[in-house]
Amino acid sequence: MSKKIEHTGIITHIDKQTVQVSIIQKAACSDCHAKSACTASEMNEKIIDVANTGENYSIGEKVMLTGQSSIGFLAVLLAFVIPFLLILLGLFILQSVTDNEALSGILALSLLIPYYIILSLFNSKLKNKFQFQIEKLKSN
Repeated sequence: MSKKIEHTGIITHIDKQTVQVSIIQKAACSDCHAKSACTASEMNEKIIDVANTGENYSIGEKVMLTGQSSIGFLAVLLAFVIPFLLILLGLFILQSVTDNEALSGILALSLLIPYYIILSLFNSKLKNKFQFQIEKLKSN
């Protein structure tokens, strides 16, 4: 049984191919009673494009976006883990080749340029992989 990622959102735009849903992404501590005194709390609005399946949706309607948790793990892997390991491995290798720490650091960071270029070449495949589905919220 796989777990689902769920976000409640509001439909902001509808066309033939896509439905745009606005979600509020909250930091873990955004519901804290001390958030007004803390700079760690954060809320961001994100617009998610979802394939239009032809169902009858209306702008302003509250919906639930669902996706498999595995896409979240893949996103973390591609966005954080692989770049971190690439920089770390590059830094160790470059440090052993040259004695100049600044040059090693700059070159290790520059390894991210081809990584993100290669990632952008697979943008259409990644868009197909990272898809959410819309579910209508059940009325109480």
